[in-house]
Amino acid sequence: MSYAVKQDLIDRFGSSELTQLTDRTNIPPSTVDDVVVGRALADADGVIDGYIGKQYSLPLLVAPPVLVKVAADLARYFLHGEAADKDSLVTRNYSLALAWLKDVAKGLVSIDDGGQMPEQAGGGAIRANPSTRVFRRDTLKGL
Repeated sequence: MSYAVKQDLIDRFGSSELTQLTDRTNIPPSTVDDVVVGRALADADGVIDGYIGKQYSLPLLVAPPVLVKVAADLARYFLHGEAADKDSLVTRNYSLALAWLKDVAKGLVSIDDGGQMPEQAGGGAIRANPSTRVFRRDTLKGL
């Protein structure tokens, strides 16, 4: 399952940025290279699956919109590669996406995967009977 597609990247970041990042044959860049975009999106899917696979069975039945944004931010960072400045918005969004995925993996954040919510553990009552103590002053004599 792919969480984001080429059109998601175009909608979020614009076709001119994608053209500049992916067209490695034409000077000046003039087209979006689907192979390069597909590779970046596949890499992003792999990272996402690696984190959410700890808490959810894969593939997810439904990709929630938050995963589309996370996949787009990861793919954009991968497209920028080493040219991504460490103080740029691209790097910041990448770091935020990874932090969010780590929280999902730890169970701190949940995502709607389209499945049934597991039932909460039963709440049985705990009973204590203080009169049946095993260790009492008179039973410990001589130990």
